[in-house]
Amino acid sequence: MTTTTWQGRTAVITGAASGFGLETSRLAANKGMNVVMADVLEEPLAAAVKEVEALGAQVLPFRCDVRHAAEVEALGAAAQARFGAPHVVFNNAGVGAGGLIWEHTARDWEWVMGVNVMGVAHGVRVFTPMMLAAEKADPAFSGHIVNTASMAGLVNMPNMGVYNVSKHAVVALSETLYQDLRLVSDCVHAHVLCPYFVPTGIAHSERARPLDAQDAREDGRRATTSQRVAQGLIEKAVAGGRVTAADVAQLVFDALDADRFYIYSHPKALAPVMTRAEDILAATNPSDPYRERPELGEQLRAALRR
Repeated sequence: MTTTTWQGRTAVITGAASGFGLETSRLAANKGMNVVMADVLEEPLAAAVKEVEALGAQVLPFRCDVRHAAEVEALGAAAQARFGAPHVVFNNAGVGAGGLIWEHTARDWEWVMGVNVMGVAHGVRVFTPMMLAAEKADPAFSGHIVNTASMAGLVNMPNMGVYNVSKHAVVALSETLYQDLRLVSDCVHAHVLCPYFVPTGIAHSERARPLDAQDAREDGRRATTSQRVAQGLIEKAVAGGRVTAADVAQLVFDALDADRFYIYSHPKALAPVMTRAEDILAATNPSDPYRERPELGEQLRAALRR
């Protein structure tokens, strides 16, 4: 592994007010980087920016709803005007939602896919040309685009449908970006982050749900049983995570130094990925995701069949 000199370089980070985004902003600042911090929540962003500035970094705060192309384009223009082409773009903003896949409303789908998928797509569309132009102007330029997916982008646990779909899309987008960049560049690199359960604010994504994405229960219902069950399981799993968001931020920079595409927070948790691949190759029906811990599957079934 080589160690990159990050001093004086620039990182653009979405979802920067909390979780992986904030920890990566802190680490970038400690490495001497300029940091463009974007988030949809203004007050948490202002507090995060103040903290990162106190570490000695030059920071550009930017309120941005990554669902909207124009806002990400404005983010790109502001970042380039202040610091030039970024060296690291961390398309990290994301939201979570659980429940039986047919119980999500149209607005649930639009919100989750808008943030998790289109937010990444907009970031790739806006910043990749900027980096390629910088490489053309300076062959010594080196750039990295990191997209936050999830282990849910590699497997399909039940009762998490809309989230699974969005994160599979991010993995596919990122793998294609990697291959496309290899056709045209030697200096701009793609990476995908696939974390497992890490204590972040993902379990409380509703706090960041804009007004135009709310009132998701179009028929007036409250959250369904499956959605309440999923919320409880997510909160418990995330709270119990032993790998921290700061650990993941370090893993990201380690991967950049090594030019490693796949970034895992829990590499020992990849067995279900192998099982899924074996099912696909053998053309067998999907394996029971709870076969190693059948009591968990029984608990979920019992909760949903009440």
